[in-house]
Amino acid sequence: MTDTTPSIRELDTETKSGKSDDGSEKKEAPFWKFLVKLALVVVIFRSFLFSPFNIPSESMLPRLWNGDYLLAAKWPYGYTSASLPFGAPLISGRILANQPERGDVVIFQHPIDKVDYIKRVIGLPGDIIAVEDGQVILNGKPIPKERIEDFVEPISANTPHCGRPDYQQTTPEGTQVCVYPQFRETLPEGVTYNVLDFGNIPYADNRPPVTVPAGKMFVMGDNRDNSQDSRFPARSQGGVGIVDQDLLVGRAQVMMWSTDGESSWLLPWTWFSTERTERIGGTF
Repeated sequence: MTDTTPSIRELDTETKSGKSDDGSEKKEAPFWKFLVKLALVVVIFRSFLFSPFNIPSESMLPRLWNGDYLLAAKWPYGYTSASLPFGAPLISGRILANQPERGDVVIFQHPIDKVDYIKRVIGLPGDIIAVEDGQVILNGKPIPKERIEDFVEPISANTPHCGRPDYQQTTPEGTQVCVYPQFRETLPEGVTYNVLDFGNIPYADNRPPVTVPAGKMFVMGDNRDNSQDSRFPARSQGGVGIVDQDLLVGRAQVMMWSTDGESSWLLPWTWFSTERTERIGGTF
């Protein structure tokens, strides 16, 4: 009897030939089609679900550190052209619009520079906001502000110096750190968060009352004496004024990475040795 079972070599040859079970030729999709599909998935994900952002400054200390990387949710406030990659002008106005809540940490476009900023929402339409000696006054009532333990931040490439020389200290282990006065604020809704206050800074700590217009929001950085926010008129590379909600990009959602800035792309092991693991995974 003749053995008609194909050899391994024959099976391998048939597999590589690209024939289907019925003997017809299979046609593999061109690689460029795969790339187009992948790009489309990425665009949809970044436009309508989540988008990554990095923190390049210390205006939101102590909650956000220079060198943090977070994911922002794109859907909570609706969608505008600011929500799309590169600010593509494909959406007129804001669709599926929702208003942020006081205490939300939001990403929005600077009204002049169109670059992304991140701040905390303090006032909504109709609110009256003032600042007196560093105390935020919301609708005529001071936002409760409680002194808590100092905030300690190690000196690193992302924090080369402290906000003021007198805040720099050396730990018993010989580590250089910044030690800042820290306070806890509580909004009327019960939302609490920590802020830094370096003391009396006239240009930042005293602002006359303003009423937040319809469709706008009053935002502030948690590092109160190192933040260009709604206390200052909108100008290029500076204050943002009272921000139009149509400039909203998303809401900070989860911390996905954090580094002290001392890693090198050419030394892969430093990507992990400089990682601030205790900061990863925190939500907002």
